Amino acid sequence: MGEYHHSVDDKGRLTIPSKLRYELGENFVVTRGLDGCLFVYPKKEWQDIILKYRELPNTRDARKFMRFFLSGATECDFDKQGRINIPTPLSTYASISKECVIIGVNDRLEIWAKERWNAFMEENEESFSDIADNLFASNINL
Repeated sequence: MGEYHHSVDDKGRLTIPSKLRYELGENFVVTRGLDGCLFVYPKKEWQDIILKYRELPNTRDARKFMRFFLSGATECDFDKQGRINIPTPLSTYASISKECVIIGVNDRLEIWAKERWNAFMEENEESFSDIADNLFASNINL
C-alpha cells in the first residue's frame, strides 16, 4: 500500500521504494494494467494469475484480454540502485515519460503517469464514498 512519486530517468529506469522492493522480491512481472497504468506482480502472484487464466473458457473476450494482458508481460529484476527498466511498449502504453506515481494495490503495484493518476483522482473524487457504500455495504466500517 502507499503512494510514491518518482521520476523515470533518460534511460527509462524507475527507482522503486525500498519497502516495495522487499515485498516484490528479486523477480517480478510488469505488464499492461487497466485504466492506462502498469501492473507489477510478485512472481508468486503472477504464477497464481496464470493458473487462473488456464481455467478461463476459450471465448472471444477471454482471448482478447489474455492477448492484451500477457503480450506485454515482462519479467524484471532490480539493478544495484533498486531501479527497474520499463520496456518501451509498456511505457508508451501507460504514457510514462518522466514523472510517475507508484501505488500499492492489494496484491500488486500500479505505475501511473503522474498526469493520468491526477486525472483519475479528480474524475472519481466525488464518487469514492458511493463506491465504498456499494462495495462494502455494512461489512466493513471505513
